[in-house]
Amino acid sequence: MLPEEVVYHASWMDEAGMRCFQIMEAPRQEFLDAWVSRWEDLIEFEIVPVLTSSDFWAKERQKGKKEGKREK
Repeated sequence: MLPEEVVYHASWMDEAGMRCFQIMEAPRQEFLDAWVSRWEDLIEFEIVPVLTSSDFWAKERQKGKKEGKREK
């Protein structure tokens, strides 16, 4: 029941088996929303957008360059 545009990467369970953490990938939030809507009657979701470490730091470097230009 996963939309074609959503990719499942991995899951982790807490030790009590009460929470599951999944790494999913989609090009846009709407695709995740479609997946969640199919399950929300059975389970509660929290979606937290994340970046890989390298993408995060590349974005920070770009931000720093832009801020440096503004200061001049």
